[in-house]
Amino acid sequence: MSLQGLAYDFTVQLMQTTITEVIAVLFGVASVVLANRNNMLLYPTGIISTGLYLYIMTSVGLYAETLLNGYYLVMSIYGWARWVKNKEDGSAAAISYCTEKDWIITAAIVILGFTILYLTLSTYTDSTVPLADALVSAFAWAGMWLLAKHKIENWILLNVSNFIAIPLLIYKGIPLTALLTVILFTVAMFGYFRWRKLYHLQYA
Repeated sequence: MSLQGLAYDFTVQLMQTTITEVIAVLFGVASVVLANRNNMLLYPTGIISTGLYLYIMTSVGLYAETLLNGYYLVMSIYGWARWVKNKEDGSAAAISYCTEKDWIITAAIVILGFTILYLTLSTYTDSTVPLADALVSAFAWAGMWLLAKHKIENWILLNVSNFIAIPLLIYKGIPLTALLTVILFTVAMFGYFRWRKLYHLQYA
């Protein structure tokens, strides 16, 4: 297909975007901008967005991403509760780098998550993209876990997931979410450097 044909298909898909996806995207943008600013409101906005995406991803057959959004929902609740607890004991929103233990757990989440998801999608579902779907979710699981722990490297893991997800979402006919993912990718790059700066300011 020509570039012009791809652009036409993309435009048609955008015009067919549902109100549910629009709302999910808007709250998703708000969540990632707030995460970049290390603002607690990233969690309630994220909860709304991921709740809607549970339905959206199921409807387009991205089953691993459905599970991913369920995981996001749980981790958002966990991160919110952890933030409130830390605020009460005076250590709210402390940013840090991954320890060796954090990296081991991160690697385990990616490897085990990918293996389980890929085998499950290939064997028990009608997924047409089990490899890409599993990769997106595995890296995002690890990144969200690091975000909940306020680890700077969360942005790296999340952007690996975003990079794989962009063409996958276009292929699956949800281009507005693909555009959201481009925004997430860009914000995550800035988020990484912003969090590094905030880390050094904590100890200035």
